[in-house]
Amino acid sequence: MKRALKDNQEAFAGQDFYIGIDVHQKQWTISVQSNQMALAKPLTVDPSAGSLSRYLQRQYPGGKYHAVYEAGYSGFWPARDLFTHEIDTIVVNPADIPTMHKERSTKTDSVDSRKLARSLENKELRAIYIPERKAEEYRLLNRYRSQLVRDETRIKNRIKAILAEFNYRVPVELEGNRWSGAYLQWLQKVKFETPYAQIAYNERLEQLAESRKRLAKVLRELKLMATQEPSIGALVKLLQTVPGVGFLTAILFVVELIDMHRFKRFDELVSYIGLAPSVHQSDERSYSGGLTKRQHHELRSRLLESAWIAVRKDPVLTLKYGQLCKRMNKNKAIIRIAKMLVSRIRTVWKTQTPYVYGVIE
Repeated sequence: MKRALKDNQEAFAGQDFYIGIDVHQKQWTISVQSNQMALAKPLTVDPSAGSLSRYLQRQYPGGKYHAVYEAGYSGFWPARDLFTHEIDTIVVNPADIPTMHKERSTKTDSVDSRKLARSLENKELRAIYIPERKAEEYRLLNRYRSQLVRDETRIKNRIKAILAEFNYRVPVELEGNRWSGAYLQWLQKVKFETPYAQIAYNERLEQLAESRKRLAKVLRELKLMATQEPSIGALVKLLQTVPGVGFLTAILFVVELIDMHRFKRFDELVSYIGLAPSVHQSDERSYSGGLTKRQHHELRSRLLESAWIAVRKDPVLTLKYGQLCKRMNKNKAIIRIAKMLVSRIRTVWKTQTPYVYGVIE
């Protein structure tokens, strides 16, 4: 037995093995490929790097192991664990995996793992950035805040729907000041004819009050994090020197992008945010469409909001916006301004120097 193992180690020494992993909570389905050939039928292993490593060492001892799985529910912990077991691992966007027609119509864990292994060996995959665990934990609090904002918006819409259904009209003096202290006091005074409707309505108001308390608490914790974590706080302060970038936008960029040097070119950063146009080309014809649907939704949304503020604060951007509006509509012009803002943020981040407002001579 020992002799056979030694022979295998010599036979597989330095050989590259490509492992496609379909990751699930209860099991991993794996396919192994080498030299453009599937080595065995797909099989399942316990959902751990240790189990996979033991299988590979037993079947293909002495080899070089390369693994890939799709980004999704399990996050990045499998990749980090696989690295510790000397399995070179990448994570890919599911939308970027080359898929044959048969694989689309017959989607199983085995098919997915085999497809991943084949594409990995053919070098057809582009890896996404794998953050350190600590960096992931930093952004968890900010993402929770974003979730609270969305939840609060739903609660507000439900309150407005109830008011509209029973024809309760907002006083004229409060029309332009929705959700202010005075508006919330007016909401408390709304009365219904039956206690049942009143209970349902009051429950919504209580949900809103609780949501606002949670948001305020999370904001305090975010500011505390920026104070207690020097690497975050210093960068947040720097980014706030860029016109239109406030605390929430700055910390969003810091915890989501993590490392600006991961983007080798400016175009890569613009594309990641979602400010690149969609392109359609056939033969000699080529035209650009609207913004690509592939985006980091919150970064793009926040950046466009910042661009509207920046054109009012920075004289150079104000002038540029006016020039752009002469040859395109305002929405297209503000997208150009947003790209300029990204360039400023990138420069401030990489040079670690505050932004200096431009002067028009």
